Amino acid sequence: MLISQIKGANGEIVVAVREQGGAARSVKNAGSVYALAMEAADGGKSLASVIEGHGCGEAVDLEKAYAEGRFLPPITHPDAAHLHLTGTGLTHLGSAATRDSMHKKTTEAAEETLTDSMKMFKMGLENGKPKPGEKGVQPEWFYKGNGYGAASPGAPLVSPSFALDGGEEPEMAGIYVIAKDGTPFRIGFALSNEFSDHVTERINYLFLAHSKLRPASFGPEIRVGAAPDDIRGTSRIKRGDKVIFEKPFLSGEANMSHTFANLEYHHFKYGLFRVPGDVHVHMFGTATLSFADGIKTEEGDLFEIEVAEFGLPLRNPLKVAAEEEIAVRQL
Repeated sequence: MLISQIKGANGEIVVAVREQGGAARSVKNAGSVYALAMEAADGGKSLASVIEGHGCGEAVDLEKAYAEGRFLPPITHPDAAHLHLTGTGLTHLGSAATRDSMHKKTTEAAEETLTDSMKMFKMGLENGKPKPGEKGVQPEWFYKGNGYGAASPGAPLVSPSFALDGGEEPEMAGIYVIAKDGTPFRIGFALSNEFSDHVTERINYLFLAHSKLRPASFGPEIRVGAAPDDIRGTSRIKRGDKVIFEKPFLSGEANMSHTFANLEYHHFKYGLFRVPGDVHVHMFGTATLSFADGIKTEEGDLFEIEVAEFGLPLRNPLKVAAEEEIAVRQL
C-alpha cells in the first residue's frame, strides 16, 4: 500500500491511499497520515486495519495534484518541531567496483593508514549485520533538522547563501511515529533526497555536521510495510530540457553493510528519540552522488529520484536563498 498527503480545495489535508500501479482514493475522516498512524500505534492496530475502518471516498488524481503543486510531505506533525530529520552514512556497498575497491583498501591496508571514514565503513562490513539477538556496530549518524526543514515533493530545496554546494543524495527513508507508551513504530519507507553541501564536507570530515544542516524532501508516497531486500532506482538532474546527470542507485539490505534493524536500533536506543507523539524521518545513506561525478549544480536544476515500487518519483528544484544579515542582540 502507498499512502500520501495533498492539499485539499479548502487547505485541508487529504490522505490518499492506493496499491502500487492502482488508482488513489481519499481516506474518510483521516485528518492526516500522522493522525491515522497514531490511532494505529496507540490502539494496537495495523495501519491497514485503521484505514479499512475509516473507509475510502472519492478518487484522487495524484499526477494532477503533483502538477498543481499540492503535494505535502507524506507525513507531517501538527507541531513541526516534533518531526525529526536524521540520517546515517557509510552504510551502502555501492557498485561492484566500489565494493571491491573498498574491501581491498580495508583488508590490505594497515589499520593506522585508514581514514576515519574508511574505518567506519570497515566496522559496518564486519558487524553491521548482527545475528539475531545480538547488537551490531553503531553507524555514522547525523542530524538534519526538524519539520521546518522538510520540503514538499515538487517544492524547492533551498540552499543557504553561505553554502558551497547544494547536491542531491538519493536515499531510502524510514518513517516512524512514537506511541504514547514510547514504542517506536515504523509506518514504512519512502524515497528521500538527503540534500547536502558536499564541498563543505570535503574540506574536513568534522564539517559533516554543518554540511547536513540543509532541508530534505521525502515521498511523495510512503510504501507501507517492510522494504524490499534489493531496491534499484534512478537518480537524475535536469537543467532545462537537458538531463545533465543520470545514474542508477541501489539500496535495500542486499546492497548495504548494515541491516535496517541495526540502524533503527542505534537511532531509537536514545530516549530522546522515543518521546511519545514524535515523528521521525530517518535517511539510510546512499552510494550514488552527482558530486562524485564532477557535477556542479546550479539554481533551477531539477532533482528527480525514482524507484518503481515506491510510487511517484520525488522531484525538487534547487533554489539558492538570498543572503541574510545575522546578528545576535542582547536583551
